[in-house]
Amino acid sequence: MIRKLITLFKLGRKVAKSDIIKIISKFQEPSIIVKILFKILAFSFSQKNQININQNEGERLSSSLESMGTTFIKLGQFLATRPDIIGEELSKKLENLQDKLPPFSILQAKEIIKKDLGESTFNSIINLSEPVAAASVAQVHKAQINDNGTIKDVAIKILRPDIKKIFNQEIDAMMLFAFMIESLNKKTKRLKLVEVVFLLKEITNLEMDLRFEAAAANEYAENTKNDVGILVPQVYWNFTSENVMTLDWIDGVSIRETEELKKRNINTNKIAEDVIQHFLRHAVRDGFFHADMHQGNIFIDNSGQIVPIDFGIMGRLDKMSKRFLAEILFGFIQRDYKKVAEVHIVAGLVPKGVSIDDLAQALRSIGEPIFGQEVKDISGGRLLKQLFDVTEKFNMQTQPQLLMLQKTMVVVEGVARKLNPNTNIWTTSKPVLESWLKETKDPLNTINDTLQNTSEVIKRLPEFPEIMDKANQALTYLASGQIPQNSNSYTQLNNKKSEMMAFRNQSIIGILILVILGLLVF
Repeated sequence: MIRKLITLFKLGRKVAKSDIIKIISKFQEPSIIVKILFKILAFSFSQKNQININQNEGERLSSSLESMGTTFIKLGQFLATRPDIIGEELSKKLENLQDKLPPFSILQAKEIIKKDLGESTFNSIINLSEPVAAASVAQVHKAQINDNGTIKDVAIKILRPDIKKIFNQEIDAMMLFAFMIESLNKKTKRLKLVEVVFLLKEITNLEMDLRFEAAAANEYAENTKNDVGILVPQVYWNFTSENVMTLDWIDGVSIRETEELKKRNINTNKIAEDVIQHFLRHAVRDGFFHADMHQGNIFIDNSGQIVPIDFGIMGRLDKMSKRFLAEILFGFIQRDYKKVAEVHIVAGLVPKGVSIDDLAQALRSIGEPIFGQEVKDISGGRLLKQLFDVTEKFNMQTQPQLLMLQKTMVVVEGVARKLNPNTNIWTTSKPVLESWLKETKDPLNTINDTLQNTSEVIKRLPEFPEIMDKANQALTYLASGQIPQNSNSYTQLNNKKSEMMAFRNQSIIGILILVILGLLVF
């Protein structure tokens, strides 16, 4: 615990010497105690860093977090998804936080590969390049391998040296700080700050096991191998371990480089449609979708195919959720609000006593204003958010997997509209949903059969080793923003809280003993 306090002091100094508190104060005023604490921590004889006056608050905040390393970058990215804690305005400022850090040396990279894969496998890697991209958790090198007599270009992703140890030490210290804030200021208890930090720890630790990402990429590739227009890089398992992952090298252009794509005569309007259709198809057909589809994770190869990368965050839907999703989206497209209400009730997502007509009327209040908007302003992701907000009033059960899908859908639509601002989400979605509903032979009539085995389906998801079960659990936590009370993680969280409470009590007793001794001596 003393080590945690020392780490916490170092982290506090980092924050205090930056201008983070000053920027945050413009959006949400910290308490007097917090201000005094950081004033003390900021004391230094050295000169303060100069503020870049050309940057706005959001850019300065992001720059400060980026300069402080992995833990702060991950915390910033996570808080960007939690406006309930930091407010909408500050949350938006964090959305553009870049996950970049200076690379570590190629000598260290070689040592990690050799240690993880063995000398024989290491010696079979040809032309390992200097780092071509470096993020907070890992970096990527280009190389070549001999795959059954064929020389192939590959991308080798390598975790940063000691990153797990450093991150876990710092995040445990942050958890102690969150506990201290909750203890000092009872009003902050509603924000569940300790749970938020613990949740970040669970999710990031999964990202730091590259076998999980490789397994996700492998499943995604299997699901999409017959899909025209999308290519998922192949995983090379002989060259993959906990700290190293090897996939096909992709020659292509980032989807954000719209002008370059046009120069190559690639139809960006078609790509915009394809991005949305592939995402929906993977969700409703496979129940397994890429849940981090921002512009930096999508490339277009030389043949015009969409190539997703970075499979650290994937979403999964069970049978019932797939049917529910397809039915409600298609119902909204048809403006058949009564059918959407029926799906909610038949699926058991709202209590049976709820009036179908009342629910349909509430759903109409969401749908009709949307259809009155310009095409460029219609968003399926935002529709789902409004839907969850309204149905919550009818005691709808929380569906974490659908929350993750809703969040990803907003990002995917944003990517599509960067390519073509007039992308019609409904026209684009309709053929995918219509086709899937026909294949399932009227899901509404057979949804009761699905309900009987849904719990078993969830228990078995996914049928990978234990690491994949943990991953699925953590991604569910990410979607819902909370830790279920019947999970192992919840037990671990309570153990952490007990440990910190014991430390607090011991500290108080220690201070009292020192005071008593002081009074006796003096």
